Amino acid sequence: MIQIYTGDGKGKTTAGVGLAIRAVGAKKRVLFMQFMKGMHSSEIAVLQSLGIEVDREWDGRFIVDAPSQEQKAMVQRQYQRAKEALQKGYDLIVLDEIIVAMHFKLLYEEEIIDLMQQAQCELVLTGRGATKRLIEIADLVTEMKKIKHYFDTGVAAREGFEF
Repeated sequence: MIQIYTGDGKGKTTAGVGLAIRAVGAKKRVLFMQFMKGMHSSEIAVLQSLGIEVDREWDGRFIVDAPSQEQKAMVQRQYQRAKEALQKGYDLIVLDEIIVAMHFKLLYEEEIIDLMQQAQCELVLTGRGATKRLIEIADLVTEMKKIKHYFDTGVAAREGFEF
């Protein structure tokens, strides 16, 4: 099955983390890949302590106007590792923020569709802006909708809650 968690609301990564924890609790083999996430994110230590394999590669910088060549190369390397991982017998692969990588033109929609079509395991994609084609291919799509968010009042991201 292929699951997508998208939308402008909070909780997309959290949904992927929760599924990863549930799967490893059921003795499943899990890979959690984070695309375009900063260098520090509090859930990583917990996932690793539970035996979940984590793959991250990002320079920690936000994309302001356009991604750097280095950022493009990082995402392409990680995409190749995701393709390889599909052949390695995982029960669950979470591709956190892969949809955002597409939004920034670091990946093409066709590349993500290729991953979806090759998946022989539970595959989870997260990130704002899932396209109609991705939604059509997926088996489950949840849109997180922002009703109200404290970021809008100037509250900064807090360790342990947003990262």
